[in-house]
Amino acid sequence: MQEEKTEHQNMDTVIVENEKIQKSKILLVEDDTNFGKVLKNYLELNDYVVELVRDGILGLAAFRREKYDLCLLDVMMPNLDGFALAEEIRNIDLDIPLFFLTAKNMKEDILNGYRLGADDYILKPFDSEILLHKIKAILKRNAEKMEKQNENFEFSFGKFNFNSKLRELKVNDKMFTLSPKENSLLKMLCESKNDLLPRDQVLKKIWGSDTYFNGRSMDVYIAKLRKMLKEDEAVEIVNIHGNGFRLVVPE
Repeated sequence: MQEEKTEHQNMDTVIVENEKIQKSKILLVEDDTNFGKVLKNYLELNDYVVELVRDGILGLAAFRREKYDLCLLDVMMPNLDGFALAEEIRNIDLDIPLFFLTAKNMKEDILNGYRLGADDYILKPFDSEILLHKIKAILKRNAEKMEKQNENFEFSFGKFNFNSKLRELKVNDKMFTLSPKENSLLKMLCESKNDLLPRDQVLKKIWGSDTYFNGRSMDVYIAKLRKMLKEDEAVEIVNIHGNGFRLVVPE
């Protein structure tokens, strides 16, 4: 029983650590101590890690010291105002999302904020829930952008060369031009090469849902790919009954 309890505790620790790793980190630079603490607490209740600093100089030092996913900057601050801080941040990182949170509502100030590369210019007082949704939206957009930049489009397996961007599968002196669904399916198989690709995962990603009729449609596309892959007898798509498929490729 003691071993079982320890094992569960270890698993809980791993889960907690993983959750911490997945949380986005926000730099909040705000000289109004009470407002800053309230906003920091609100964002932390919504699963963000927030570092609060009280002026632009400290904000710049924090940005140089740590890695953040998003910055929330007040404009009217001592030592280094939000606009000057944004310029410094943009010199270090061109892509990090920047939000200005400010009472400065003159047209010139708003335009200046966007010229400095702000993703949003939010006037105080504001609705915290709306701010939260804006943060979620831009972080999601950035994550998708990064995923796309890091995406692999070219695969080699057996005698085949596959370019998913061009939807071309080459083998010996032959070239197959794949349909969009054939292309997406083969790409998913290549990404999980020699490992199980769950059936429901494929259906949800390519067909939108794992209904019976979509399943039958997917089986037709699997059959089409198998026909192409016959060009190399060492490569095959194996059906793992009730679970999914596996692209078997000799190492």
